[in-house]
Amino acid sequence: MKLGKQLGRAALVLAFWLGIWTLLARLVDTALLLPGPWAVAKRLAELAVMPDFWLTTAVSLLRILLGAALGIASGVLLAALTSQSRLLRALLSPLLTIVRATPVASVILLALIWLGRDILPCFIVWLMVLPVVWANVSAGIEAVDGELLELAAVYRFSWWRRLRRIYIPSVMPYFLSALRTSMGLAWKAGVAAEVLTVPAKSIGRYLYESKLYLETTDLFAWTAVVVLCSLVIEKLVLAAIGRMDKRWGGGGQT
Repeated sequence: MKLGKQLGRAALVLAFWLGIWTLLARLVDTALLLPGPWAVAKRLAELAVMPDFWLTTAVSLLRILLGAALGIASGVLLAALTSQSRLLRALLSPLLTIVRATPVASVILLALIWLGRDILPCFIVWLMVLPVVWANVSAGIEAVDGELLELAAVYRFSWWRRLRRIYIPSVMPYFLSALRTSMGLAWKAGVAAEVLTVPAKSIGRYLYESKLYLETTDLFAWTAVVVLCSLVIEKLVLAAIGRMDKRWGGGGQT
């Protein structure tokens, strides 16, 4: 019953915004400026039957997922290391500030000097995801209940039991928040890098060519691909992490 209400509400919201889009498209009455949802859906269906469409999407997906995975892993590792060493935190914190403050376009253009265009999107995704995960996981580690750690010391918990029973349940909400933010950011940064570097097989290349040749319907269709991929990957990753949290006894009880 609850699922049915959620689906009904989602369908209602989707219908509302599709209606707004259709109305605006009719008012503009120029597909060059704003194609309607039906025209975009039709073009998306045409693209979907082309073999190159799936190969391009898969290559971009692989680049972005690889960069995100490296960013998540290195962010968690740096959070664990800097939480144990104030000196290391002092040395590395300026890098976190610089990466956060630097525009993505500037980073892409600078990195293009040193890296090939095929690997650069992966690097940019890694660089954008890392500080988000690092900051959130560090906050989660700092928020661990000191009384639980004292209790663990009294009962001589092993490092593995402390990790499983205390640190992971405490850090997990912060980690999930980092994933929600970083997965969307990964797609934005990765596709932006592809648009600027134009690798041979990439969604960014088709976005760039759509803009270059004023194929607005194609631009909307490929943008829809990015949005759909981002939403699906985010849901799958969060669902997997949620199951892992339940399996490992989330809740912080010892």
